[in-house]
Amino acid sequence: MMEMKKIKIQLDENDLPKKWYNIQADLKTPLDPPLNPQTKQPIGPDELKVIFPMELIKQEVSRDRYIPIPEEIREIYRIWRPTPLYRARKLEKALNTPAKIYYKWEGVSPPGSHKPNSSVAQAYFNMKAGMERIVTETGAGQWGSALAFACHLFNLDCRVYMVKCSYEQKPYRRILMENWGAEVFSSPTNLTNSGREILKKDPNTSGSLGISISEAVEDAATHENTNYALGSVLNHVVLHQTIMGLELKKQFQILDEYPDIICGCVGGGSNFSGTSFPFIRDKILGKRPDLKVISVEPLACPTLTRGEYRYDFGDSVGLTPLLKMYTLGHRFVPPAIHAGGLRYHGDAPLLCKLTKEGYMQALAYYQKEVFEAAVLFARTEGFVVAPESAHAVKAAIDFARIAKKRKEKKIILFANSGHGHFDLSAYEAYHNNIMCDYAHTKDIIKNDLKQVPIIIKKKEEFVNIPVKES
Repeated sequence: MMEMKKIKIQLDENDLPKKWYNIQADLKTPLDPPLNPQTKQPIGPDELKVIFPMELIKQEVSRDRYIPIPEEIREIYRIWRPTPLYRARKLEKALNTPAKIYYKWEGVSPPGSHKPNSSVAQAYFNMKAGMERIVTETGAGQWGSALAFACHLFNLDCRVYMVKCSYEQKPYRRILMENWGAEVFSSPTNLTNSGREILKKDPNTSGSLGISISEAVEDAATHENTNYALGSVLNHVVLHQTIMGLELKKQFQILDEYPDIICGCVGGGSNFSGTSFPFIRDKILGKRPDLKVISVEPLACPTLTRGEYRYDFGDSVGLTPLLKMYTLGHRFVPPAIHAGGLRYHGDAPLLCKLTKEGYMQALAYYQKEVFEAAVLFARTEGFVVAPESAHAVKAAIDFARIAKKRKEKKIILFANSGHGHFDLSAYEAYHNNIMCDYAHTKDIIKNDLKQVPIIIKKKEEFVNIPVKES
C-alpha cells in the first residue's frame, strides 16, 4: 500500500505555547532605547503610560527570555490556534524543484490573518487596566479588523483610522470591522489636529500608515478613558507574534527537519519577526549559522533595502518617541499599492537591529511580479493570499527556482500571513493588466530623509541581497 504524503502538519490544542519568546534576552548587545524627541534622552514608563497599559510597557522593555501567556488569552487563541503548517507539494511540482516548500497558514483566524495574535493580548491587558476604549490605525485593514474582533470580546469600544487609499480599495474590510462594532474613518480626517494639518497641505493625499498613527496617538492622548494599540513595530507586538514561530519549531520537530531559508513579507515587521525570531535564536547561539532569514518588501516602499538605519519618528507628524530603525523618513508617503499593510516608512527596531547585524537580510519586488506569483500559488495550492503575503510567496518561488538550478534540496519556509478574500479588486487589476509598478529613486528617498531628526549622522549601507544568481 502506497504511503500517504502529508500535506498538513497540525498540532493539538494542548500543544499551544504557554509563553511568548522575547529575543531581547539573546541579543549580543542591547536594543537602542526609544528617545524623547525633545530631550533626546531614553523615554521612561511614565511617558508611555499616557497611551499604553503598564503591563504592555513592561513587556516592551523586558529582557526575560520567556513571558507567560495568560490563560484567558490562550482560551481565545484556541479558537484558531495552533495554525497548520502546509507542505506546498503542488507548487513544488509546478516548479519542478528539488526544494521542499512549507508555509505557516495564518488565514484561518476569524479576521483572516496573524494580527489577532497581538490584538487579543493588547485588548486583554487594556481591559485589565480599566480602559473603556482603544484607538488604532490600519493599512490594508487586517490589523483594524483584528483589533475590532478583540475589543468586542472584551467589551471595549474601538475606533480605527484607516489609510485613505485602503479605505477606498477595500470596503469589505471596513464592513468587517463595523460588524464587530468598531467605528472606522478614512485617514487623514478632520477629527484630529494631525489630520487637519495633513489635509491642509495636501487635500488629495492617499494617506499612509504614518499619518494614521499620528491621528490614533493624538486621539488616545486626548481622551482619559482611551489607550492606543499598534499593530506592528513595537517590541510587545513582536513578542505576541512569536507564538507562530514557537508552534513552527514544534511542527518541524515532528517532521525531523529544519528550514534552510525562511522568508516573509515586512511592512512593520510583526508577522515576520514572530515567525522567524525563535529560529534566529538558534543562529545567534551558533547552532544554525547558515540559516538564511529574508525579509521581503515592495520596491514602492523599500525601507530595509534603500532606507537608512537611524533614529526617526514612528508617525508622520512627530508625536511618537524616536525609534532606532531603518527608515525612509517619517514624511515619506508611498504610492497607493495594493499591499496596504507594507506602506510604512520604518520597521520594527528589533528586526532592524538583527538586519543591521547580519542575522537577517532583505529584498524588494515590483507589484506585478508579486501578483504573478500569487496567482501561480492560487492555481497550485488553492489559497488566494493577501497582497502582503504574496511578497513571501514570490521570494519562496524564486529561492525554489535557484535550488532547481543548483540541484539543491533546500527546505524553504515562508510566512503566509493571511487570506486575500477582501483583495479581489487587486487581483482584478492584475488580470486586466491595469496594475502599475512603482519604485523610488535614491534622490526621492534622500529628500524625504532630510526631514529626519539628526541623532546619528553617519549614513549606513543599504541592505539588499539578489534572488537571482550573478
